[in-house]
Amino acid sequence: MTKNDLVEAVYFKSDCEKYLIQDIIEKFLKEVKKSLENGSTIELRGFGTFEPRLRKGRKVARNPKTGETLSVAPHYVAAFRAGQELRENIAKLDVSNNK
Repeated sequence: MTKNDLVEAVYFKSDCEKYLIQDIIEKFLKEVKKSLENGSTIELRGFGTFEPRLRKGRKVARNPKTGETLSVAPHYVAAFRAGQELRENIAKLDVSNNK
């Protein structure tokens, strides 16, 4: 699902104008991004948590494309942890309908 697909889905389920929905989604994502960039955790109850997570550095790493050996400094990555309700609902997905 893309951002446009999300806008369309909300549009068809609400009485709001499409441009308003698009604006709200853009602002929501911008705030999530800004919070992560500031080191904050965003908890959406019943859905999950977005958080900056520190990845350990490595003295020896390899560029898979060139094979070049290099070192990687510790750095932060954006991580998502699904909430219990979402995990339970995803676990119920039909595995025979795998794409």
